[in-house]
Amino acid sequence: MSQQHTDHPPTAPEELFHDDVTDAEARELAHRERGTVRPITVVGNPVLHRECRDVTDFGDELLALVDDMFASQRAAEGVGLAANQVGVDLKVFVYDCPDDNDVRHVGVVCNPVIEDLPADKRHLDDSNEGCLSVPGAYMETPRPDYAVVRGQDLHGEPIVVQGSGYFARCLQHETDHLYGRLYIDRLSKRDRKDVLRQMAEATPKFATVPND
Repeated sequence: MSQQHTDHPPTAPEELFHDDVTDAEARELAHRERGTVRPITVVGNPVLHRECRDVTDFGDELLALVDDMFASQRAAEGVGLAANQVGVDLKVFVYDCPDDNDVRHVGVVCNPVIEDLPADKRHLDDSNEGCLSVPGAYMETPRPDYAVVRGQDLHGEPIVVQGSGYFARCLQHETDHLYGRLYIDRLSKRDRKDVLRQMAEATPKFATVPND
């Protein structure tokens, strides 16, 4: 995904939202050092095209999965990664993503739901978007430039995450994954065909799971 600055709508008071900025570097490193890199599933793999199961067990298995996801995200040079992108049928995604002001956001969201925004906050940004599960391809994809995601943290506690610009795009993109939607599903048939052509002509820079 590429960054493009847009005018952002006003937001609610900062204290209402989860702090994913403080100690971002240290938190990401701790997850990544505990984790093991997994290969990335690509478009056509059934796990990417159906809604994932809700996270109900917030125990050690979830913690280990999240560690692996951070390790895999870094290995693939991504800014966000959903569990089904490493073949796991669970509603959880991780992110390590800058916003348009180059502020680094690092976090985990389980069972995410994108909040419906009023019309006055729906300013569309049509920047390029890419996906680790569609490697080597990019296409302009309109999305609101502000997003609010409600979900749970690693311990099952409720959290609300807000993002603007590039980070808003990341939050929406990863939430979509967990409901079986890829960004190419939002494109016209012509643009989707172009993206799949780009992918076919590209060589992934990371390990992927073949669609046998």
